[in-house]
This record gives sequence, C-alpha cells and structure tokens, in this order.
Amino acid sequence: MKTAKKKKLEAKGWKVGSAADFLALSPEEAAYIDLKLSLSKRLKEMRTQKKMSQTALAKEIHSSQSRVAKMEAGDASVSLDLLVKSLLAVGASNRDLAKAISSGA
Repeated sequence: MKTAKKKKLEAKGWKVGSAADFLALSPEEAAYIDLKLSLSKRLKEMRTQKKMSQTALAKEIHSSQSRVAKMEAGDASVSLDLLVKSLLAVGASNRDLAKAISSGA
C-alpha cells in the first residue's frame, strides 16, 4: 500500500496492517501460508505453460478437477504433499520446487 494512502486511512481512524497481523499469525504460520501460496501459484503457471487443463492434471494425479482448482486457489484444505505431487506431475524439477519455495520467502 502506498504511504500516502496508508496515512490517509490512519488519519480517518482505520487500522492498517497485514493479513498476518489481522489473523494474529505466528511467523511460522505466516511462512507456511506463504509457502503454500507460492507452490499453488507455480502449479498454475506450469500447468498453463504446458497447455494442460485442470481436468487433464486431475486425471494424471488421480484426483478431481475441483481439487486442482482448490490447489491453484491456495485453499487451506490442500496438503503440501498434494501440491508437490501435482508439481512433479506437470514436470517440475527439484530446481523448480526450490525456486517456487524461495520466491515465497
């Protein structure tokens, strides 16, 4: 958020902070969420680069299209295990996984 906008909101009595502040997340919880979101974003990028539909990816990992949509949206019910498995299914290398993880930090 731009500094001028932040000051304007605070002057009107609004409290400005991060989602982690609002939800009272510990640094570990915030890092975990960032990790999942980074992997989710990379999954969608790689799937679309390969011109693969969500349905095709779902068949590859023995899941459903709606589950793939949840993975790409960063749904809290999706495990890290499933995200990594799906990334590997679209051809992610260890380097790709490391890059996705480090981009969220």
